[in-house]
Amino acid sequence: MEPSLQIGQGRFFSFALPDGWRVAEDGQFALTLLAPDQRALTFMVGNAGLPVNYPPDRFVYEKLMAIRPEQLQLSRPVAAKPIAGFSQAWQFEVSYYAQSAPCRGLVTCHIQPAYDSSVMAITAALSDATQWDGYANWLPAVAEQISATNGAAFGMRGIMQQNLNNSMAFAEAAQRYRDWSNRNWQQVTDERNRSTDRRNEEFREALGGVQTYPDPYNNNQPIELPATYQHYWINQQGNIVGTNDPTVDPNTGSTQEWRSLKPIKR
Repeated sequence: MEPSLQIGQGRFFSFALPDGWRVAEDGQFALTLLAPDQRALTFMVGNAGLPVNYPPDRFVYEKLMAIRPEQLQLSRPVAAKPIAGFSQAWQFEVSYYAQSAPCRGLVTCHIQPAYDSSVMAITAALSDATQWDGYANWLPAVAEQISATNGAAFGMRGIMQQNLNNSMAFAEAAQRYRDWSNRNWQQVTDERNRSTDRRNEEFREALGGVQTYPDPYNNNQPIELPATYQHYWINQQGNIVGTNDPTVDPNTGSTQEWRSLKPIKR
């Protein structure tokens, strides 16, 4: 079955859940989704009743500190498209360490001002730095699908309530996820095929009592030689000599150039 995002429903939020992910937190002010290997996560957290013009970078920093990052760094804010229910948004690239492992991500601060206060929420997509390139194209879009369906979310009624079933943004996020998942599966399949080829080659060499060497004079074209000798040498004319004595060097006393052959490692 083709991988897809599934729409889930918590007590206060609906969300798009990737295959194998789970809900790690389901509260009134925050919802967190966690990857199967626990090396990536996405969440929304927000509050109502904040002062007007509360600095978005400060809000982002304060909320991210809840996951206890080390050496947290935020980029300069860039204007972004706000999610449903908000009129302003600022996006930050983030980096930090979690248990000494470098992590990266993208965080967007969404703002809905009123005459005497404002509602602010962040959507965050974070992962181990070694995995971020794979997540960057689709995980932020999944984070933005988290939607308040209970009016008490963030301590304020009626802030979002986006219908994910009819959301074009959800469809786009699902397509990005499918594209990534299919590419990732193809990489796994390709590596499995390469591994099978290596095992077949090793079996063929063992069965035939031969070993394969790259020819240094012919663009490393493979040469199969019997396992009679441990060491082989070749010259420019293609002549090959073998020996079991590692101290033997046919270049000694010869007018020709001989190069040592090193077996191909599988």
